[in-house]
Amino acid sequence: MNAQLTRYDRWMQQTMNRREGAPLYATAGRRRVLVAVHIGLTVATVTAGLAADIGGSVIAAGVMLALVLPWCIATGAINASTRGLLELRRRVLDERQRAERSEVLARAHRITTVLLFAVAAAVIGYGLAGGSTGRPALMALIAGFVAHWLMPMWVAGLRAQDEPDDE
Repeated sequence: MNAQLTRYDRWMQQTMNRREGAPLYATAGRRRVLVAVHIGLTVATVTAGLAADIGGSVIAAGVMLALVLPWCIATGAINASTRGLLELRRRVLDERQRAERSEVLARAHRITTVLLFAVAAAVIGYGLAGGSTGRPALMALIAGFVAHWLMPMWVAGLRAQDEPDDE
């Protein structure tokens, strides 16, 4: 299998298997905290971005920019905890990893579907109650896209197994 891997594939595989950040995600509890922190950073970053765009706030834009670096670090730690399950090309993964990837994507899809139905129901309910649905619908659409984009990584981070103990 490795004979047909490109230089990029080998580099990505090596990058995703580096262990320098392992203390951040060594246990299931730490991975849960890491995913929760990432979700919080995502919500804060998107909220600040929307506030900067809609309200024209320079402070909100600064907050958004300040949150990007910790968000990127948390993203990298989650990807490292899964050993690049979602980042590596399919040909780099073994059969067990391919099966895990399929399960993660299916579970994330189910979660996102339920979430999108709930958001749509909330927007429709708000509209039926007499509220203007323009801006809330736009914000809900953006939140839905972000959740759809990141849910597989969050699910993979929560499902990752602990490394076996060295004997």
